[in-house]
Amino acid sequence: MKNSILWQTYLSLSPLEQKHFGQWLQSPFFCRKKALNDLLEVLKQCRQDKTAPEQEALIRQLKLADITALRLLMSELLEQLEQFLIYGERAEMAAADKVLLAAAYRKRGLDKHFQRTLREGRRQLDNGPYRHSEYYETLAALEYEHYQFQSSGQRTESFNLQALLDATDLAFLTRKLRQACFILTHQTMYKTEYRTGMLENVLNHVEENPELLELPAIALYYYCYLFLKAPENEKPFELFKTRLLEEATVLPSDMQRDLHLLAINYCVKKINRQQNAYYREALDLYRSALRADLLLENGCLSPFAYNNIVAIALKVGEGAWAETFVETYAARLENKFRTANHQLNLARVAYARKDYGGALLHLQEADYKDLINNLIAKTLVLKIYYETNEFDALDAHLQSMQSFLRRQKVIGYHLDNFRNIIRLTRKLMQARRGEIPALRDLIEQTTPLSEKEWLLEMIS
Repeated sequence: MKNSILWQTYLSLSPLEQKHFGQWLQSPFFCRKKALNDLLEVLKQCRQDKTAPEQEALIRQLKLADITALRLLMSELLEQLEQFLIYGERAEMAAADKVLLAAAYRKRGLDKHFQRTLREGRRQLDNGPYRHSEYYETLAALEYEHYQFQSSGQRTESFNLQALLDATDLAFLTRKLRQACFILTHQTMYKTEYRTGMLENVLNHVEENPELLELPAIALYYYCYLFLKAPENEKPFELFKTRLLEEATVLPSDMQRDLHLLAINYCVKKINRQQNAYYREALDLYRSALRADLLLENGCLSPFAYNNIVAIALKVGEGAWAETFVETYAARLENKFRTANHQLNLARVAYARKDYGGALLHLQEADYKDLINNLIAKTLVLKIYYETNEFDALDAHLQSMQSFLRRQKVIGYHLDNFRNIIRLTRKLMQARRGEIPALRDLIEQTTPLSEKEWLLEMIS
C-alpha cells in the first residue's frame, strides 16, 4: 500500500489541497459514493499518524468483501483525485478556460455571450504576468475562436487571419527554441542525436526578423541556444544575461530557474578553462536566482548550490556578502546537511579574512560525512598549515590525507585533483629558490588542479 499510486499521490497534497479534495469528494456533483469518503478518512488518519495504510486493516475498517473490492475502491478514489488535480491545474489557466467557454457560446449561437467571453479572455491574458509559449498558444486559440465566429454565416467584416497567423507563429517559435535548448543540454550529458526538424528554419527566421528579439521569450531562448551551441562565442551569453536579469519575470518560475541554471553551468565551464572573469558572471546569476527563490526545492536549498555560491563569492572578494549568505541560508538546508555545510562555509569565510584559528575551530564543529566536503575541509587545513609555517603539522596532514584518499572510492576528476594538490604542495615545501620557475610551469600545466591559483600565489 505504501507504494500505491493513490497513497503516494495523496501524500503529495499540501494541507490546503487535502482540505479542498475532501470538499470535492463531498460534492454530489463529483461523487455519489459514500465509501470513497470513508476511504479518504482512513488515508487522512494514516497521514496524520505518519503510517502507511495496510490492506488487511483497510478491508476490515471499510467492511469490504475482499482485496478485489478494496482495489476497485482505491481505483475509483484515485480517479477522483486525478480529476481534482486536473481541475487545480486548469484553475491557474483562466484565459484558456475562456477559449472553451467561447467555443460553447459560439456553437449555441449566443453571439453577445461569445463576444463578452472573448473580450474577457483577452483581458485576462493581457493582465497576466507571463509572455511565454503558453501565452501565445492561448492567444492563438482565442484568435481561432474569433475566426470561427467571423467566418460563420453571412458576416462581412474582415477576418482576423493575420492576428491568428502571428499568434500561431509566436507560439511555435517560443516552444521550438525552448525545446532546442533542452536538446543541446541533453546531448552534452548523453551524446544523443536528435532530428531537429524545422529548427534551422526557426533560427534563420529569427535572424532575418530581428524585431522578434524584442519579445523576451524568443530572445532568451534564442541567445541561450546560441551560447550552448557555440560556447566560444561569448556575445550571445552577454546579450542573454542582460535580458535575463532585466526581463526574466515575464516567464514562469520553472522557466526562469532552467535559464539561470543553464547560464550558471556555462559560467562554470568557462571557469574550469581558467577564464576567471566568469566568477563574477556566475555570482550575478546566483544572486538573481536567489532573489527570485528559484534555487529552492520544497523550501530547501541544495548543499551543492550553498557551497558553490560561497566559493564563488569569496573568489571575487565578496567576503561580507558571503558571510551574510552563509548565515541567512543555513536555515534553508535540510537538517541532515545543515551543520556540516554551515560550519564548512563559516570556515571558508574565516580563512578568507585570514582568521586561521577561527577557521580551524569551525572545521572541528562538524562531522563531514560527505566525501567531497571532507576533502575540501582537509584542503583548507592544508592551506592554513602552509600559510602559518606549521610544516611538521602539514607533513603529517598530507600523509593522513593521502591515506584517506587510498581508503575512499574516489574516482576520476576528484581523485586526480586531490592527488595533484598533495603532490604539488609537497614540492612547494621542498622547492629551493632555483627550482621555483620549473615548479611554476609544472603547476600551470597540471590538470585537474582546483587549487592552482593558491599554489601559484604561494610561490610568487
